[in-house]
Amino acid sequence: MIITTTENIPNKEVTEILGIARGSTVRARNVAKDIFAALKGVVGGEISEYTKLQADSREQALQRMYKDAEKMGADAVINVRMTTSMVMQGASELLAYGTAVKLK
Repeated sequence: MIITTTENIPNKEVTEILGIARGSTVRARNVAKDIFAALKGVVGGEISEYTKLQADSREQALQRMYKDAEKMGADAVINVRMTTSMVMQGASELLAYGTAVKLK
């Protein structure tokens, strides 16, 4: 399946729009990692624990969007976007969404 942030796919024609494919995940921080991150905040530099948490969240949200599009019988998901929002203190949702389409 083709997953893209663009409106169209070169040399492909959209024949049918199936709807919005979506996938999300809600992740919470870990107390032990928070302590290490706080220490990193004092000395500066990348907080790799949070970088990995965000990367894992993105991948899971994209995989869930892919599965949703697959259930619809899509050949591709176009105009893919991601957004995040805080659900509660220390936990946020990452949402991936796009338009599931059939291709010629």
